[in-house]
Amino acid sequence: MTTHTLSVLVEDKPGVLARVAGLFSRRGYNIESLAVGPTEHADISRMTIAVNLEEQPLEQVTKQLHKLIEVLKIVELDESNAVERELALVKVKADAATRSSVLETVQLFRAKVVDVAVDAVTIEVTGDRGKLEAMLRVLEPFGIRELVQSGMVAINRGGSSITDRNPRLAPAVSIVKSA
Repeated sequence: MTTHTLSVLVEDKPGVLARVAGLFSRRGYNIESLAVGPTEHADISRMTIAVNLEEQPLEQVTKQLHKLIEVLKIVELDESNAVERELALVKVKADAATRSSVLETVQLFRAKVVDVAVDAVTIEVTGDRGKLEAMLRVLEPFGIRELVQSGMVAINRGGSSITDRNPRLAPAVSIVKSA
């Protein structure tokens, strides 16, 4: 199995997220990461979906996604030609004895302290999955009290955009691999 990252443009309407997630669920595929947010067009949202699939089922899933009327465009992002980021907020135990070591770790990973308490600090870290996992491994000995992590967001490198052409005017196309 390989991880595929799909960038899906959809109409910004109630229930679209549930229909897309349901499509994966009905076929027994587990979504590893899902992030949804607005785009530069007010009535269009972008879903970034990371899913583990074989090549053949990926084509089947994209064909099924295209059948959903709210789906405007699907692009598979190539890991080597895309910028991928996740966000994590980590609350770490940090008393007087360990606070300086925790703050050193924050600087090492170019993260930010976003809240300070007497016995803990809350850290914001952004980066690819590897960076987040590495920072969590380093922070674990201090004691992670709480952790929340976003889904991955991704965008192709370079000047072109998934929305260069108005997706409402172009018919939905099959999956497009980024170059």
